[in-house]
Amino acid sequence: MTWRGSTDVKDRIFASLPYLIPLFYAIPFGRFLFSQFPVLQVILIPLIPLEIIYSVPFAGIIIFFILFLAVVRNERIAHFIRFNTMQAILLDIIIILCSLLLPILLGGLGTNLLTETLYNIVFLGTLVACGYSILQSWLGRYAEIPGISEAVYLQVR
Repeated sequence: MTWRGSTDVKDRIFASLPYLIPLFYAIPFGRFLFSQFPVLQVILIPLIPLEIIYSVPFAGIIIFFILFLAVVRNERIAHFIRFNTMQAILLDIIIILCSLLLPILLGGLGTNLLTETLYNIVFLGTLVACGYSILQSWLGRYAEIPGISEAVYLQVR
């Protein structure tokens, strides 16, 4: 759906870049899949620059505020870029909440089938959501993720 004007190639590229951040935060959830299927580590290649950037202390919170205040709240930037940036931020927040809650909920269980399954679900869900969103951004369409996109529409006008 492209309803707020047309998008050019530059807008499509900039709209797809923020989705690398939730992928970066989802890497720890993929550790069980990476150990069973080493071929999947090819996914990590585009995330190498983020690993360098996030090695700086407080880089995550600084990048969050830059994206939120300078991109999402800036109405001079195309709606398409602001929408996709906000959606990537919300996906990132969900991943961070999962990284905080899952160890607490699964604290005494150790590494078993339930832990591996939940971590794989979080990783694969993030991979699919970000992959879908990147593909839709490249095509110049709004990526509609149920629940998240509605929240994004309320934030980005």
